[in-house]
Amino acid sequence: MNKVVLAYSGGLDTSVAVAWLKERYDTEVVTLTIDLGGGSLREGVEARAISAGAARTYVVDAKERFVTGFVWPHLQANALYQGAYPLATALARPLIAQLLVEVARRERADAVAHGCTGKGNDQVRFDVAVHALDPGLEVIAPMRIGMGLTRDEEIDYAAARGIEIPITKQSPYSIDVNLWGRSIETGVLEDPWVAPPADVYAWTVDPSEAPQPVEIVVEFEGGIPVALNGERLPPVELVERLSALAGRHGVGRIDHVEDRLVGIKSREIYEAPAAVVLHTAHRSLEGLTLTKDTLRFDHLVANELAQLTYDGLWFSALHRDLRGYVASSQRVVSGEVRLRLDHGNAVVVGRRSPLSLYDKSLATYDQGDAFDHAAAVGFIGIFGLPLRVEAARHGAVGARHGSAWTWTEPLLEDLPVSVTDGALAAQAR
Repeated sequence: MNKVVLAYSGGLDTSVAVAWLKERYDTEVVTLTIDLGGGSLREGVEARAISAGAARTYVVDAKERFVTGFVWPHLQANALYQGAYPLATALARPLIAQLLVEVARRERADAVAHGCTGKGNDQVRFDVAVHALDPGLEVIAPMRIGMGLTRDEEIDYAAARGIEIPITKQSPYSIDVNLWGRSIETGVLEDPWVAPPADVYAWTVDPSEAPQPVEIVVEFEGGIPVALNGERLPPVELVERLSALAGRHGVGRIDHVEDRLVGIKSREIYEAPAAVVLHTAHRSLEGLTLTKDTLRFDHLVANELAQLTYDGLWFSALHRDLRGYVASSQRVVSGEVRLRLDHGNAVVVGRRSPLSLYDKSLATYDQGDAFDHAAAVGFIGIFGLPLRVEAARHGAVGARHGSAWTWTEPLLEDLPVSVTDGALAAQAR
């Protein structure tokens, strides 16, 4: 092996992995660090990589690409894994894999490497994505194939080789972070009966301690957020500003037991203030601008896209084609949504759109009602025709006997009933 490109966070594991890869494979190591926001970029990462033995370091600011190319398409689709997880970590993996492959090609490397273990989802996401983009690249996972050092052993290993490492208080949790969300697991969280301790959270205040509720307005164009409270903002700034604002009101905490790709259930805590607010607002605006049939089908697409992304299949043909459908359907999802941030909740209190399908003259029960009530009789006759035919031929569903026109199971004999005779009531008066 001539050269390997390592996805490098700058933490203890990947710093040790630089030296381990050099010694194990007698190869040149190039590191790639990607800034995805949310505090994911560690200070001094280039110097640390060089001290660990890297021949060259790349640091890429991919925040805007992450939001526009990965986050927005899934927001447009309302894609939440198992209806809860906004896929912050999962969405970042195909972008990291793509950049790994690009750097490997630029460096003429034989392999790429990542710091995933053999138990989580990320190993699958990286391996599958890299091989989809370049089947000729070897993928190495030091934590999966033998590096396997304890934290203390890693510290000793680094000290013996003069590797600069960040010596900080070890968190009891495993945390992944980018600007779309924080993912927290392990420690006491592995017991799904235990309430998350306060130190789990970093972006959101305790909802019980949140300030007085505030109202905000989010504007969308084609299903994509473009403005907050009337101010048009670049994508990254919009997410960051909304995350800070919603977090101050305790919005964005998710406690979820999910099904991992490798076949186990895992209790996960997420903080995703901007994601929670924007998904809530986007769904509300869709209810105003999309037809009933489109909304029904979009629910199926959302679940499929979420599953494909969670499973690491971003670069599959199905994922690509479903994104194409979503982009087309979102052309009319433009308008404004007003939400109240209230002690951990983001509640929609208003929505409006120039492309709204809501017609007050049809919906109102007051003066100005334009709905043709007489037309309802014919509609009901046509709509109910299949059910009447079925009941005539097969009997009503739940009937005691199979003959036609039998009654369903009697209820009156089992329920409290009060009967008043009108004639007797009149005599009593």
